[in-house]
Order: sequence, then C-alpha cells, then structure tokens
Amino acid sequence: MQSSIAPAHIVEAHDRIRNYIHRTPILTCQQIDDIAGCEIYFKCENFQKVGAFKARGGLNAVLSLSPQELEKGVTTHSSGNHAQAIALAAKIAGTHAYIVMPENAPRVKVDAVRGYDGEVIFCKPTLEARETTVQEVIREKNATFIHPYNDERIICGQATAAKELIEDLSHLQLDSILAPVGGGGLLSGTALAASFFSQIREIYGCEPEGADDAFQSFRAGVLIPQRNPQTVADGLRTSLGEKTFAVISDLVSDILLADDQEIVAAMELIWQRMKIIIEPSCATPLAAVLRNPHLFAGKKIGIILSGGNVDIKFGLDGTRLTFSS
Repeated sequence: MQSSIAPAHIVEAHDRIRNYIHRTPILTCQQIDDIAGCEIYFKCENFQKVGAFKARGGLNAVLSLSPQELEKGVTTHSSGNHAQAIALAAKIAGTHAYIVMPENAPRVKVDAVRGYDGEVIFCKPTLEARETTVQEVIREKNATFIHPYNDERIICGQATAAKELIEDLSHLQLDSILAPVGGGGLLSGTALAASFFSQIREIYGCEPEGADDAFQSFRAGVLIPQRNPQTVADGLRTSLGEKTFAVISDLVSDILLADDQEIVAAMELIWQRMKIIIEPSCATPLAAVLRNPHLFAGKKIGIILSGGNVDIKFGLDGTRLTFSS
C-alpha cells in the first residue's frame, strides 16, 4: 500500500493548525547526554495543547472538514490523548464531539475531554467495543468519524512536530530521530517529515515489549494485530493501521523495544534531571536509547517527547510518587 502523502500536504497541515498549537520547545540535558553517551534534543510535545502531540493531528483533521460535516459533529474512540485532541478541535471549530472511551481510561484524560466540552461515551476496554460503540454514534448522530491514527489527515498533522524539530535545528545535522509507536500516526508522520525536509535517514520507532505489534509487523513485513497488550505505556497499546504501516515499512530504519521497568526508569530520569513531567509512553524512546547505546554512541539524535498527561498521586507516607497514565 503506497502512501499518497506529499510534502505539500504536511506544509498545508502546518499552515492550517499553526495558529491553534504551540510551537513546542526543544530542550537538552547534559546529565542525560552523559548517561546516554550521545547528544539528545527533546522536542517537548508534553507542553503542547492537550498535553500531547495529538492536538496536531486532531486539529488538522477537524479543520479539514466541510461546513456540512461540521454541522453534524465528529466522533472518535481513544483512551485519552486523541480524545482530548478531537474534543479541543471540535470546540475550536464550533461543532460537537462524541468521544468513545474505554471505561478504564485514566480519569485525568476523561476529565480533560469533558473540560473541552466533549461528550464522553464509555465502552468496554476492547477494540471491538470501541469500534461498535463508534458505529452506534455514527448511526444515531451522523457524525464524521476521525480515526485516531489510520487517517492521512492525522498523519500529516502529527508530521508537523518533526517538521518543527528539523527547522529549529537546521544549524545541526541530526543523525537520528526517535518517536514512540502505538497506532503509528506520530512515527509515520515523523518518518515522512524527515524524508521530505531533511537528510536524516535513521528513523526509529520505540515500543514496549508488552505491546510489540509494530516490532513483529516490521520484521514479518505484514500487519500483525496487537493481542492482549500488557504495558504501563497505555498510549502504545493500539495496533498499527494499514496507512501508518505502509509508511513505517518504507521509511523507518527499525523498531526498538524497552520493557516497562526501563520505561519507568527513563520517565523518572526525565522528571528528575529535566524537571518536566512526561507520561510512560513518552519515555519509551529514551528507554530504547539507554538500552541500545551502541546504536547512538556519539551521535546527535532528536526524540519526540509525545505527551505529559499523567495522573500523579503521592503515597500515604508522602515520600513515594505513584502514577496512572
């Protein structure tokens, strides 16, 4: 399956959404560089609207709709960040958002969707239940469905994060860019942006061992669906889509894995050394770098920090920080 996305589509997406998003900062940390043995430039999408890169794709998709489509509202299914993105985009566009969320979705993300005036519709925590519930919403409301990742409008919106990274580091020659991979919207967009707007050819997707469908699919050359994912990185439990897999197969160098212990350690390292909050899914690329020092030694690498929506709670003794994402 060949992608029809061209450089102009990403440029148009950026022009469409730039007034509604943050041009997020790129941060560095000498202490983390010393630990990793390379120079890391963090594109901080945890500072993005809705606290994640998903705002980019959601806004591009919703703002691309016709007035007739907007009049009937939009719908999607998501455990959190895409849900918030579509709710925000719908509010900006002046339409209604019907957001299907699993009943075990993080409370912080459910509350955020409602804060953007999205209507939350709960379902059982399975892909089948999500898709069935969305189809019911479409039948009842005639709303336009916006897929969380298997949509070229979404991919183009997500690609703008890497486009900004490349533009803002034009004085450097990055060797690699890394992004987490769940459904593949961010990774495929990152790979396209790197291919179109830079000379960077080392693009890595980073995935939890407990939800490794992208790793398996990449090696097999065919889509292998996610089955019973078990990982703290809730945003990476989804399966790749046909559109995202096509781009990833063509342009991505490899999929790197990290286990949950490594992911949490990387997350805590960023919290402690950079004094910024990220969620477990977001920490997966740094975990993969620390696990594979031979791949990145002495190199300049960009990492997309995908989001920072984490529900932080202190233990009863006031000393142990726990979280749910």
